[in-house]
Amino acid sequence: MTEQTERTVRTTPPARPAQPVRPAPGVRPPGEHRTWPRSFADRLTAPLPGVRGFARLAREGAFRPTAEALSGIPDLPFAPEPLPPATGTVTVTWAGHASWVIRAGGLTVLTDPVWSRRILGTPARMTPVGVRWEDLPPVDAVVISHNHYDHLDVPTLRRLPRDTHLFVPAGLGRWCRRRGFTRVTELDWWEAVELGGVRFDFVPAHHWSKRTLFDTCRSLWGGWVLTDTCTGHRVHFAGDTGYGHWFAEIGRRFPGIDLALLPIGAYAPRWWLRDVHADPEEAVQAHLDLGAARMAPMHWATFVLSAEPVLEPLTRLRAAWARAELPPDALWDLPIGGSRALPA
Repeated sequence: MTEQTERTVRTTPPARPAQPVRPAPGVRPPGEHRTWPRSFADRLTAPLPGVRGFARLAREGAFRPTAEALSGIPDLPFAPEPLPPATGTVTVTWAGHASWVIRAGGLTVLTDPVWSRRILGTPARMTPVGVRWEDLPPVDAVVISHNHYDHLDVPTLRRLPRDTHLFVPAGLGRWCRRRGFTRVTELDWWEAVELGGVRFDFVPAHHWSKRTLFDTCRSLWGGWVLTDTCTGHRVHFAGDTGYGHWFAEIGRRFPGIDLALLPIGAYAPRWWLRDVHADPEEAVQAHLDLGAARMAPMHWATFVLSAEPVLEPLTRLRAAWARAELPPDALWDLPIGGSRALPA
């Protein structure tokens, strides 16, 4: 039988040899062990403070708020409520600081979970955690933005089963595995991993990393874009960041962001923190650069990290939002413990 005759009479396609399952382009396999450069200092978008900067900070003594600035603590927004039920849409609950409970694609995801009352170098929390640990559903995955103590909290991670999926910046995997976690995935900027019905893309941020005296910029830092692959809903979690060009680039690569979780606090004194912490007005501009439909503020009302009055971030954010003539209902200024759901 000739090759032409064989093609004519065959009624079913020939069986293909088994092929290994490969992830989509740009998607890494979960749990992959990888080798990274010794330093990520070349990713910095601004130089880190030097000796002169630290000397000025010590001389001015303006890194903590005054007693008057702390007088607003009783008025910080705290209104915990039951977690919304898992539905066919995406829900977010603010637990405080940069910790969110995100339910999407059939998963429960925690961002930068810090359930501890105190972190290294700061006073105790100004407000309690917005979600009791015992009220959490089983946690499927955790995303970490970087290794600073107010975002990577060992006591909280110890509460998790060691087979919980941890999605972390490049260079942080070994730290996690040494603490017993068996499903750790490290990503570089613009890389992704998929789990269940959610795609997790690691994206740049204007920040840095350090956990000890000897590991400055030894691991990467960034934010995350979570996409529900069934509904197409997309949430950008910025982690910890200053304002800069990366927001427009993220918006270009991920059009149609439904919700941007953006930091608005820990910005004073400005000369010291401008490069690594956005202020409220810059957060609004970042929201515009991203092209997001909605914004929810975070990284305020929880820990005393800087000198601004504790209620000022939200006041300035609302004023900047109004000046930009943005829809009032698109600003999800949740209290700690509050939840919202994206339209189905």
